[in-house]
Amino acid sequence: MTRASVPTSGARTTTVDHGRDDEVVFPPENLDQLLDLARFVEGHSEPGLLLGPDGEQVPLPAEVYRVLRQVVEVMRQGQATLVAPQGLLLTTQEAADFLGVSRPTLVKLLEDGAIPFDKPNRHRRVRLQDMIDFQHRRRAERRAALDRLTEEAGELGLYDGSPSEYTTALRTARRRRAQPTTKS
Repeated sequence: MTRASVPTSGARTTTVDHGRDDEVVFPPENLDQLLDLARFVEGHSEPGLLLGPDGEQVPLPAEVYRVLRQVVEVMRQGQATLVAPQGLLLTTQEAADFLGVSRPTLVKLLEDGAIPFDKPNRHRRVRLQDMIDFQHRRRAERRAALDRLTEEAGELGLYDGSPSEYTTALRTARRRRAQPTTKS
């Protein structure tokens, strides 16, 4: 279910209710106040005070301020945000959306053991923390592969020559990779 609420400031906020206590919050339609807030948090690395409408002030813990900075940055980029506990259980569709893959692709990752899951009944459930851990592992694997490719390109002299030399070296590398390896 999607619902819109109008806070006293007049800004419109849209949230999506998944039937749980978490809410996906979309950026306000008018980004002026958000941009002002983004500039403010960019200019202040230390947390300050939270000021209530009645003038009451409460110190903002550093951990809460870090989350606020992250939320503001995500919304400034026009993206929705969700603050959720790491132990939150996701449906396979929610987990697929989190990774930006199709649900069948996610199910294959689950069944292949790449991501742990629970199946308390007919439906699989995936912990948010396991999704975050998978993203970190996948990112590290991609970086390692890119580092290997960059090293190989350097060894082949791809950074030293002209575009035609690059093309020739690339063809050679492709041919070498396409050749079957023989085991002794």
